[in-house]
Amino acid sequence: MVGTLRQALDLLGGVVLGKDTQLRLSLACLLARGHLLIEDIPGIGKTTLAKALAVVLGLEFKRVQFTNDLLPADVLGVSVFDAAESSFVFHPGPVFTNVLLADEINRGTPRTQSALLEVMEEQQVSLDNSTRLLPRPFFVLATQNALDQAGTYPLPESQLDRFLFRISLGYPDLDSELELLGRSQSAGRQVLPEAVSNADEVLDLQERVDHVRTSAALLRYVRDLLDWTRTGGRFVNGLSPRAGQALVRASRAWAFLDGRDFVLPEDVQAVFPSLAGHRLRSADGAGVDLTAILAAVPIP
Repeated sequence: MVGTLRQALDLLGGVVLGKDTQLRLSLACLLARGHLLIEDIPGIGKTTLAKALAVVLGLEFKRVQFTNDLLPADVLGVSVFDAAESSFVFHPGPVFTNVLLADEINRGTPRTQSALLEVMEEQQVSLDNSTRLLPRPFFVLATQNALDQAGTYPLPESQLDRFLFRISLGYPDLDSELELLGRSQSAGRQVLPEAVSNADEVLDLQERVDHVRTSAALLRYVRDLLDWTRTGGRFVNGLSPRAGQALVRASRAWAFLDGRDFVLPEDVQAVFPSLAGHRLRSADGAGVDLTAILAAVPIP
């Protein structure tokens, strides 16, 4: 199984060039049953990453382009009266899939953004006095424009907290960009790689991640990181207990990608910036120095 993950990362690296850390974080996010938020400028490769991840893992993929006139029903689905059956028939929305790309999520209105709260937390849709379970695994990969761009609605804390990681792809390095330019000359449409897994295997991998061992000392280290963010008045709000549980899950997934069945402090440190960056706001309005937090808390 670990070999499958290495193969998946190699294939993804052949599509999204020069972004090994971001690709690994994306895969770890999925294995930890989380959701991923990518904040970056257009044209960096966010959509390509989402499509490639779904294809490589053999998962169903759907995309929703968020706009200010998008309605919750456009995402979740709607019941339509069928005269022939004399009853309402539910037409599922694009959220009924394995990998959902919520493109430019902060261009949707707060009402439409909130439609994702239940599905991201509980993997179900409650409509018309009925609860419908989503396919498993279920993974939301959302892209977000910079908040200073026109027509954006900032994501509230409750929505941000549903995302396990927030990452940025950034510009490619010079060698990777040169290769991309060469590809654009020789091929019209990008060819995605073959699948190396399927939905059942991904579910099994998620189960195996749950059994990666965390020592008592490691859990105390996570607790101390949480406590440091809550004391001293440094942040508007410190990391919540739910964020702490998410940090443990993410660290397990990172260790699993290394082929280990136990978590090291280095695993916690590797995922902490992507997990904490969108959950913390400095009390004095300055930026959040995540490396300072890691440096301040002793390693067991």
